[in-house]
Amino acid sequence: MIRRFEERDAQEVAALIRHTLDISNSKDYPDIAQLIALFTPEYVTQRAGWTHFYVICEDGKIIGCGAIGPYWDKTDESCLFNIFVLPEFQGRGFGRLLIEALEQDEFFLRAKRIEIPASITACEFYRHLGYDFKDGIARLDAEGHYRLEKFREPVE
Repeated sequence: MIRRFEERDAQEVAALIRHTLDISNSKDYPDIAQLIALFTPEYVTQRAGWTHFYVICEDGKIIGCGAIGPYWDKTDESCLFNIFVLPEFQGRGFGRLLIEALEQDEFFLRAKRIEIPASITACEFYRHLGYDFKDGIARLDAEGHYRLEKFREPVE
């Protein structure tokens, strides 16, 4: 089941993100401790306040999350954020389901361009789903992400 984030989810989602960063992303980012510390329940709730934040659940447990929001307050561009699936559930299609749900959200449907700051760990996953290097540049940015994008015709 995929549903919108609720404030009561903050503790579980923050723990999910911290755990996933530690297990799945630490091999690509040896200095990940600082990023892990950022994801407190308060930070997750704050992010959910300006994005459409979703969780994916199985048997009542939150196993993944992701968000979509405006790209720098633009109405014709959006950005995907904080997409994580617990390591023990990765490779089973849950990430794809989460992206498909985000791609049905109004922020996606109104956009001509959708950007995602992709980690080294997840870059090929997003590329497999139709996102490609922004401006054809396959280089990490200052934050250690690949900037990927997808173009589409918005629904009016």
